This record gives sequence, structure tokens and C-alpha cells, in this order.
Amino acid sequence: MAQNLYGPGVRMGNWNEDVYLEEELMKDFLAKKDKGQLLIQRNRRLKENLLRPMQLSISEDGYIHYGDKVMLVNPDHPETEADLFLGGDLSLCMTPDEIKAHLSDELEVPCGLSAAQTKIPVGRNTFTVLCAAGEVTGQVLRYGQNFRLGIAGGFADRMANAKLLINHCHTNRGLVAHRHLFLSTYFGKEAEVAAHTYLDSHRVEKPKNHWMLVTGNPRKDSSTMLDLSKRPAEDTRVLEHVAEPGTRNAPGAHAFTRPM
Repeated sequence: MAQNLYGPGVRMGNWNEDVYLEEELMKDFLAKKDKGQLLIQRNRRLKENLLRPMQLSISEDGYIHYGDKVMLVNPDHPETEADLFLGGDLSLCMTPDEIKAHLSDELEVPCGLSAAQTKIPVGRNTFTVLCAAGEVTGQVLRYGQNFRLGIAGGFADRMANAKLLINHCHTNRGLVAHRHLFLSTYFGKEAEVAAHTYLDSHRVEKPKNHWMLVTGNPRKDSSTMLDLSKRPAEDTRVLEHVAEPGTRNAPGAHAFTRPM
């Protein structure tokens, strides 16, 4: 009768190779951890950069200047065309692809856009007004001048914290926040952003096409002019090239302005 000659302490098979393999895997893990190359570490760095608190420029004269850091906000308005929608002020945000965001610590462009329920300036919703050609940083942005909006990671050209219409240069379609169409993004539920002009019975753009270049609040650190109870009453129009054809969600592009 055959007997089992091996006790529970006896190693069988390629046990030596298995031990060395486990040791090599642990060494590789520790080396990547020390260099900050683990996926969870790279993912954390990207998220920290996109959610890093930002300081908006303070407009003391009511103008927008080249080099200003601003938020682009779709002001809160009653939604009558849908029962379920995102309310409140919605800020334009960079929205990286969720899979790429888990695999990289850098923001890949072109990148998606969305509108989120936040009034806190952070890396993903703070844009810099950039010169197109020939202008000087600090110069007042006026109607008819080209400009670009780059991500950092009234009628008298005073566009700061006033309502704007932002149109795509090639299609002349307005930037719109679809509050009733939800996106499941890397940061949670947010609203879809697209290029489409909605007109009412008087051929006037609806509030879903209204945006504001929001600056910082001089009365309080790390806050915006949205925190003030009274906002400027003047409306202005700015036409912006949001993205080149084929890169619909590109973060920055040429633009030009004109009065309403």
C-alpha cells in the first residue's frame, strides 16, 4: 500500500523559482514606489493638480486683461425644458478621459469639457486669457481683438463678471451647458457642454447659452465674484473659438470679441 512520504513542511515543484519571482516582484514594486511610478501615485498627482486651489485675477477696473485668470461660468437659471437637471452656477471644466487619467500623471490634450456645480477655482476650471498676436500681457481685452483661453493646469468692453455669449468661430454656434444631459466623469456627475445656439421666440439666446468670465473677489481670499450678492448688470458678447474642427473639446483656441 502506497504511503505519502511528504509532510506539510516539504516544498514541492518549482518552489525556488516561485520564491525568487516573488522577491523580484517585491523589488520592482518598491523601486516604482520610491520613484513615484505606481499607477495609484501617478493618478493621485494628476488629481491633485486638477483640484489644486487657484487664485483668480481681481478686476479692479471691471475689465478683462490679457493674462487674467478667470472661470467661465454658466449662471444659474430656471430650466423649463427638462424635469431633471443640474441647478446652480455651472463652471466650465477640463474633463480627462477616465481610463487615461488612471494611467497617467499628466493631462493629455485635446481633452473633454464639462460643466460642474462648483464655484471654487481649481486647476481644472481656471483659465488664462492669452494673447493671440501682438498684444501685451496686462492690456485690456477689447471687442474685435483675438484672444485664446488656456488652461493653467458692459458695453464699454467691461467683460469681467458680466454675461457673455461664446460662439465657435467656424460654425458660429454658441457654447451651451446642457444641464439635463449628464456625464459620468472622473470627478462625478456633471453636465454636458456642446456648441449649439438656442433662441427664444424673440430670437434671443436662452440662458443656457450665457456665460461669465468670473474674476476673484477682492474682499475675501480664495473666493470669486460669484460670492457677492450683487452682480454687474451690463451684458456683453464675446465670440470665442472653443475648438478647432475635429478637436471639439480642445481647451484653448483663437477667439475674437464684439459688442452685442
